[in-house]
Amino acid sequence: MTHDPELIRTDRLLLRRVGPGDLRAAITVLADPEANRFNRAGTPTPAGAADQLVEWQAHWARDGIGYWAVVLAETGEIIGFGGLRHHELDGEPTFNLFYRLRPRHWGRGYAPEMARAAVEWADRERPERPVVIITDLDNKPSQRVAEKLGFAHVGDSTTVDGPVLVYRREGATMLT
Repeated sequence: MTHDPELIRTDRLLLRRVGPGDLRAAITVLADPEANRFNRAGTPTPAGAADQLVEWQAHWARDGIGYWAVVLAETGEIIGFGGLRHHELDGEPTFNLFYRLRPRHWGRGYAPEMARAAVEWADRERPERPVVIITDLDNKPSQRVAEKLGFAHVGDSTTVDGPVLVYRREGATMLT
């Protein structure tokens, strides 16, 4: 695996920095109501999805890391978006691990594969910044992915969209 976060290869995926050319895929994935089933903020409009893509590009420009386009290596199809973003959780600098995949690709192990690559990159390149997974109370699939990766529910928090569960890996500093 490369040390450069702009392009990371896994067994089946290419994780690459998002760019303006990803607009159509961003609208397809982010504006899909089924893909947003657990998104308390609701399903964004196509314009809202385009705004999210611009925001993600700004994260890359500012922080040198952000969300990737998740691409099937074999076909080149963008199946979703995910990765790491600088986040402050209860006053602590962290990386928030996020992903949203097209529903037709759920259940195939792509989310844990992408997430594992993100966590490995963070551990190697920015070990001082813990990775957290913040998920909706009802999002059992994301909670299972967190647990599969060795994360445990360590507390609750509240975002602008309401209450959430916070997951960290065993041995990581616990929330107080």
